[in-house]
Amino acid sequence: MGIKRNVTSAGALTALVIGATATFGATAHAAPNVTPQGVCGSAYKTVNSAPIGSLGTVYLTYNSANGKNCVATIRTNPGTAKYMSTYIYVPDTGEWAGDSGNFTSYAGPSRVYGKGYCVSWGGNIANVYVSVENSNCAALKEHRVTTVR
Repeated sequence: MGIKRNVTSAGALTALVIGATATFGATAHAAPNVTPQGVCGSAYKTVNSAPIGSLGTVYLTYNSANGKNCVATIRTNPGTAKYMSTYIYVPDTGEWAGDSGNFTSYAGPSRVYGKGYCVSWGGNIANVYVSVENSNCAALKEHRVTTVR
């Protein structure tokens, strides 16, 4: 269900995270039987993650064989379908991929070529949104924002 399109600015992605900022300390656990590797593929290794409140976690994974990053948003407790999304953006190339809709356990996979690039990524479950900018690169410090709308 992934959608790919080019974006000319990161501003289009940051519009995803509008609202009041809130911080959540508890790390969410993945839904039973759903893992980032189950969504993205067994060759993808988890390199970063961000809790989406207590609702779930968005995972950034990387496949060293093909140089691609993959993002998956996974609910802590699968059940009734809720609006969910996942996205990944490579500012240097403009490549973007995302997935959104009403899902019972996860959104994704969303994949882009990211070898040697900083990536921005995130997702949401219901009204809680997470955005991680300038991630997984030595030159810049990543910036995380969690919002509740």
